[in-house]
Amino acid sequence: MIHIKRAYEQPSRDDGVRILVDRLWPRGVGKDRLLIDAWYKEIAPSSQLRAWFRHDPDKWDEFRKRYFAELDSAPELWRPLLEIARSRNITLVYGAKDRENNNAVSLKEYLESKLSQSP
Repeated sequence: MIHIKRAYEQPSRDDGVRILVDRLWPRGVGKDRLLIDAWYKEIAPSSQLRAWFRHDPDKWDEFRKRYFAELDSAPELWRPLLEIARSRNITLVYGAKDRENNNAVSLKEYLESKLSQSP
């Protein structure tokens, strides 16, 4: 199962493998407090896409399309996450304030669609 959680929330046992999916480290969170198993910087949206989006809900649908296109062009970035998700819980950790319109939400949707397509 794939979960998402803000970096500022307390980790829990149910999180499984915790992976930071932001290009930048969350502000004000020490490495000892975040308790991540890995940091996949490159799976985050490109700097250009992130700057264009700026967490504007009006751009959400277009952001998702552009981000999914970026992910489609780099399967080597997301395939390892699918392998983990097939056997264990995985939590995508993010730093954005907006809990509904952020890259982790999009990435979870993308990965779940890939899981449903695979045998």
